Amino acid sequence: MLDAKKTEIFESMPIPKAVAKLAVPTVISCLVMVLYNLADTYFVGFINSPVQTAAVTYAAPVLLAFNAVNNLFGTGCSSLMSRALGAKDYDTVRRTAAFGFYSAMICGLLFSLASVVLQPGLLSLLGVDARAELATRQYMLWTVTLGAAPAILNVVLSFMIRAEGSSAKASIGVISGCVLNVILDPVFIMPWGLDMGAAGAGCATFISNCVACLYYLVFLMKNRRSTFVDLSPKMFGFRKAIVLGAFAVGIPAAIQNLLNVTGMTVLNNLTAPFGTAAVAAMGITHKVNMVPMYISMGLGQGIMPLVGYNYSAGNGERMKKAIVFTLKLTVGFILTAAALYFIFAEDIIRLFMKNGDIVSYGGAFLRGFCLGLPFLAVDFLAVGIFQAVGMGKESLVFAVLRKVALEIPALLLLNRIWPLYGMAYSQLVAEFVLCAAAIFVLWRLFKRVENKK
Repeated sequence: MLDAKKTEIFESMPIPKAVAKLAVPTVISCLVMVLYNLADTYFVGFINSPVQTAAVTYAAPVLLAFNAVNNLFGTGCSSLMSRALGAKDYDTVRRTAAFGFYSAMICGLLFSLASVVLQPGLLSLLGVDARAELATRQYMLWTVTLGAAPAILNVVLSFMIRAEGSSAKASIGVISGCVLNVILDPVFIMPWGLDMGAAGAGCATFISNCVACLYYLVFLMKNRRSTFVDLSPKMFGFRKAIVLGAFAVGIPAAIQNLLNVTGMTVLNNLTAPFGTAAVAAMGITHKVNMVPMYISMGLGQGIMPLVGYNYSAGNGERMKKAIVFTLKLTVGFILTAAALYFIFAEDIIRLFMKNGDIVSYGGAFLRGFCLGLPFLAVDFLAVGIFQAVGMGKESLVFAVLRKVALEIPALLLLNRIWPLYGMAYSQLVAEFVLCAAAIFVLWRLFKRVENKK
């Protein structure tokens, strides 16, 4: 049986309180993850070397590719687990957890192998220039070659623990790893420490991911009698219903992230001809833009178990109330964040690097990116809801529309019309169109749920 407190969150707790219990720990962990993502750029920026900062930027698409695996098994399996919990099918919950864990581990090891075998061609694909090649190789040694498996597993485990309502426990692992990373970064990066530069940032990331992964494994071992996240090898298998159920949501989510990698690679390649300072500024801007973006993602991911459980249990009214409440909360926050970014753009970039060219580039980039944030927040929440209720086809369509049909063509076109600076507005173009589509699809979902009554 599910713990009584977990059942209360899903079935009877007032919506604002239930959303807070599920989403607040997720948002906090997402904020800490943003801090962790910014830490590498921040402390590497203290060296005041555009080459070292550019190395972290060049490697970013590869690290973003981890999210394809995270979403394939983390989002896909956690969605199926929440829906199985709502249907009281506890055997499926256990077997789904084991399938997600061991499959993610195998993919992490394959990532590491591929980074060694394919590295020369990969660096060329990422647009790495000769000056930044050594620093990029050193950074990727720790974050990809050695660090792929722990980086992937700790995210997948947090998704699965959150799926059964233990949002706070899931967030502790993310937070502990990220805080450790922030503490270790200056020690490994700075001249007064180990003076490793970008390689030190990668080493700190590797250690922190290992610690977070260890936390989850110890937590599950201690709570094996009360959790449905079962990592027993005997539960691992490829049951058709589980594989198809997880992949129906996981594959579109993974494709979305692979397309994000493609978009970032295109962005880096288009920025590279304008010099290392422009690449470094684009990298800083992208990570700063991730702060409100990750909070929006945290709210969407936080309510996924609540939405999936009630959708499967047939409680459409409670599901709808949770979505509407979260939407109002998200949009209110994101509008405030976008306004602050627009007003204080150069000041925010200057926190990371004092280089005049980088501050000038970054301020202009950030003003363009922040205009798309309100629409992006609605889109992220909508896709999270589609994933929670098993609408894999819709989330796939949105992923393809976002990058292939809208954002990448906008990057190319705007860069031609307004070289370099125009690319910062591609997000606004793509997300405005998607926001309108998201509202329409959500309206249709509400109608369909109402008709089932």
